[in-house]
This record gives sequence, structure tokens and C-alpha cells, in this order.
Amino acid sequence: MYFPEYRPRRFRRTENLRRMIRETVLTVDQLVYPLFVLPGKNIKNPIQSMPDVYQFSVDRLMDEVATVVRLNVPAVLLFGLPQEKDEEGSEAFSDHGAVQKATLAIKEKYPDLVVITDVCLCEYTSHGHCGLLQGEQVDNDATLEVLARVALSHARSGADIVAPSDMMDGRVRAIRQALDENGHDQVGILSYSAKYCSAFYGPFREAADSAPKFGDRRAYQMDMANADEALREIAMDLEEGADMVMVKPALPYLDIIRRAKDRFDWPVAAYNVSGEYSMIKAAAAQGWLDEKRVMMEVLFSIRRAGADLILTYFAKEAAKVLLEN
Repeated sequence: MYFPEYRPRRFRRTENLRRMIRETVLTVDQLVYPLFVLPGKNIKNPIQSMPDVYQFSVDRLMDEVATVVRLNVPAVLLFGLPQEKDEEGSEAFSDHGAVQKATLAIKEKYPDLVVITDVCLCEYTSHGHCGLLQGEQVDNDATLEVLARVALSHARSGADIVAPSDMMDGRVRAIRQALDENGHDQVGILSYSAKYCSAFYGPFREAADSAPKFGDRRAYQMDMANADEALREIAMDLEEGADMVMVKPALPYLDIIRRAKDRFDWPVAAYNVSGEYSMIKAAAAQGWLDEKRVMMEVLFSIRRAGADLILTYFAKEAAKVLLEN
């Protein structure tokens, strides 16, 4: 029987041999841990659709942040819930909002931890949409000023990076201009450039209490069928001043991550979203798969597609595996 001179199995025999020729590297440095913060004290609410994920008041959040720091995860992403909602989502830009208070507390105790803040209105508006309404339509241009105010309030609280996730046209330019004009030119922008209108956000809607009261978000988030449009969105955001771009969700859009990385010489982040997380947790709870192995396989697939950063609810668990190895 003929065998080729090259036998791929030669370098699969042992772990050290496999390590030597491993093409894709995943480290703790590439992980970002999303956190949900709300007003009040001594609150740690479990999120039923996202096992092991919680809503925290600022005081309880600090215990979670301490774990993140101990695991050497370099960054967190903060989502806020308001005390009260209104038509304009005014608590989103309040200096006394949950995200603003959490940012101040984190930066005071852990100044080297990178704090990224989500800039959007859906958690704060009574109607649950990501912008101001004109009738039942989101008014793109009227929303830009509010988003800039939100980003500026986060920057004043000490955020290192603001991350607009609203998908309004022109938001990056509006935010960059507001930051620069108010002395926050060193605050970065991570833009949700290719954010698809996805069913994978389901569990997040519970975590952030952000489901729209009517309709859906197809009029401003991207159509799942489109790929070239994603590249146009990314190009626009970079031209407007984004420092990093994001593809969201990750797993159904690995092709978009790859195309973005190939097309643009720029940092690309990918969001391993709530639905992707909860599917694995649910299947593992039934004993249908090995949670740790599947988690790592998913994260490696996102890295292999080209993501420089991965925002994931698995960040703590993955960090433990990576540090053990």
C-alpha cells in the first residue's frame, strides 16, 4: 500500500507536538467580559435564560470585577438598566446612571482594567427601540445627539472605550466629534458596525430588559442575507473615526468576520452573543455535549475567522481553561 511521504498524523500524536504546529492562538488577552449593572444595593439577580450570568448593583458588581481581574481578563463591557424608563431614554446619559456609577467605581479600584461601555437607548426607552421615535419609526438624525450625550457621560465617568450598538447612520462621527470637543480625544470607539437583526439576541432581551414594545429592529439592524453591506458599514464607521469595529453575532457570521479582517487592516471584534452562550449551556445541562470543549471550540472558531477580540459570557470560564493550560 502506498503512503505519501507527508503524514499529517505525525504531528498529532502528542499534545506538545500539536502545540508546536497550532496555527491559531487564543489567549486571555483577547477576551472581553460583558456585565449587566442596575440601580440599587446588594442586588445579584440571576438571569434565567443565561445560566451563571447576573444583573448586579454596583456594590455586588465589584466582587465580579475582582474575579475578572484575578483571571487577568483585560476588559469588561458594561450594559446598564435604568431606575425608570421614558420616551427619550434620559437615564442613559445621566451622570448618576448605573453604568456611570459602575465605571467610576471600577476605575477607582482597578484603574488598569479596560472599561468599555455600551452606547444605546434600548434598555432605557419606554418603547424599547434604540433611538428616538417619530410616530412608530426611529428618527435617525434626532437620535445622534442623544447618543453623543450618552457617550460623553460615559467618558466623563472614566470609560476607556465607548461602544455604540444602535446602528444609526452617522453615530460614530457624532460621538467622535462630541468626545474630541470636550477633551476626551483619548477615549476610543468600538463600533458595532455589522450588527445583524438576529434571533440569537433573545436571552439578552431578558438580561437588559430591552425587548421592543412593538415591531422589531429590522429597519435599522442589518439583514441576515447581506455580506457586502457589512463591509460598506465597516468602511463608513472607520471613515467616521471608529478605532475598532465589531461583527455581531459571531457564529452565524464567521464569514463576515473573515471578510472584514481580510479587507481592512484594522482591529476586528466579534460578539459571541447570549443565544450562542445559552444554547451551549442548555445542551450541556442535558448532558448532550461537553461544555468546556464546545466552549473552546467555538472561541477558537471565532479567532480562526479573524477576530482580534471576542466579547463573550464565557470569558471567565475560558480564562480559567487558558490559564490552566
